[in-house]
Amino acid sequence: MARTAQAFWLCEPGVGQIRECTVPEPGPGEVQVRTLHTGISRGTETLVFGGLVPRSQYDVMRAPFQEGDFPGPVKYGYLNVGVVQAGPDELRGRTVFCLYPHQTAYVVPVSAVTVVPDGVPPARAVLAGTVETAVNACWDARPLIGDRIAVVGAGMVGCCLARLLSGLPGARVTLVDVDESRAAVARALGVEFADPATRPATGTWSSTPAPPARVSPSLFGCCDGRER
Repeated sequence: MARTAQAFWLCEPGVGQIRECTVPEPGPGEVQVRTLHTGISRGTETLVFGGLVPRSQYDVMRAPFQEGDFPGPVKYGYLNVGVVQAGPDELRGRTVFCLYPHQTAYVVPVSAVTVVPDGVPPARAVLAGTVETAVNACWDARPLIGDRIAVVGAGMVGCCLARLLSGLPGARVTLVDVDESRAAVARALGVEFADPATRPATGTWSSTPAPPARVSPSLFGCCDGRER
């Protein structure tokens, strides 16, 4: 039997709405998921909410299960964790991650969900998409053993990137942010921290492509959320 769900839609730039929708019964090879948590990408979804997505990027920024089009009306999002309510026996009752928008229940192909490992809190599992972004950044940057690495911006992506890079043998990773409270986060991640405004002794840090000679990090990662 079909059921109803609630979904967040961007009606027009700056105006959101909760809409009711119908969730069908899953067919062969599909699962019906009840959402537990969704995450908001501060950078991407702020652009979407403000109607700031460049027309040239409409196709590139389209989410896997997006409905509607930019600048709106559009249902957008891609960090969703829920419980499988119906579908194959081996998935029923399992907690899964899916690149689905903000909606309380939905049906997707089995191939679209990833089982969350036992012991991982569902609320934390929404970061899977953010970690994927950080992994892609690592692949693109091609860090080397022993690199000195500065990650500028201690937000979700920056912290995930710093944590991944800290596992590189011999690498010295510094998380750079103007918010001194992020120093505690850096310690928890096992990396150094620098605030360019209050810690000049560690060097003059910059988010520009060319790093200052006094610091000479071999690799910069800019995750401060500013448009460039």
